[in-house]
Amino acid sequence: MSYGVSAALQTAVYAHLQADTALTALVGTAVYDNPPAGAPLGTYVSLGPEDVKDRSTKTNHGALHILTISVVTDLPGFQNAKDVAAAVNDALVDAPLVLSRGRLVSMNFNRATARRVSTGDIRRIDLTFHARVEDN
Repeated sequence: MSYGVSAALQTAVYAHLQADTALTALVGTAVYDNPPAGAPLGTYVSLGPEDVKDRSTKTNHGALHILTISVVTDLPGFQNAKDVAAAVNDALVDAPLVLSRGRLVSMNFNRATARRVSTGDIRRIDLTFHARVEDN
């Protein structure tokens, strides 16, 4: 197993989301690796937890990164959050990410969970992606 590609993958995902024109049309610059203190107003995207599993072969060190990307909004209803979640999905599935270490073999959508949080004024959608990487 190699966890060595993790930082390179996170950097590439973050940069790719920040540069995606469809996503930035919906949230502007509100794509965070670490959301600011306090709850930002409006709608934002945040990189979340990551689980990693070994996917090495006899010839390559590899891993499966299970990434969570969250869409959070204080706007009423789920429509805005779902539009943003769709843009995140479109930006990441099969994205041609170039990593500073290793290589991305595949990036696929796995699942999403949409829910109200807190007093019901906040909507949140957690999207889970599977990123298969090799560390050369």
